[in-house]
Amino acid sequence: MFDIGFFELLLIGVVALLVIGPERLPTVARQAGAWLGRARRFVRSVKDDIDREIQAEEYKRLLEEQNIAKPVHEIIEETREDLRDIGEQTREAIEGADADKSGNRLEEDGSKP
Repeated sequence: MFDIGFFELLLIGVVALLVIGPERLPTVARQAGAWLGRARRFVRSVKDDIDREIQAEEYKRLLEEQNIAKPVHEIIEETREDLRDIGEQTREAIEGADADKSGNRLEEDGSKP
C-alpha cells in the first residue's frame, strides 16, 4: 500500500517516542493499529462491493445478450421447420409426378395394341 521501508518506520518510531513519550506510546500504538485495521476492513468492504456490482453488471449484460439471441434462435428454428415442410411438399410433388408419368406410360402402352 505505502512504500515505507524499515528505515522510515524506525524514524517514525523515534519521532513518536520523542513527541508522545514512553508512557503513552504503547496506548497510542494500539489505537493507531486499531484505526489502521478499521481502515483496511473499510477499504476491503468497499472493494468487495465494487466487485459485486461489476459482476452483477456483467450478469445483466449476459442475460440481455441471451434475451436478444433467443428470438434469433426461434426464427432459425421456424425457418428450419418451414424448409422441412417445403422439402416434404417438393418430395411429394416429385413422387406424384413420377406416378403420373408411370400411369401415362401404361395407358399409352395399353392403347397401342
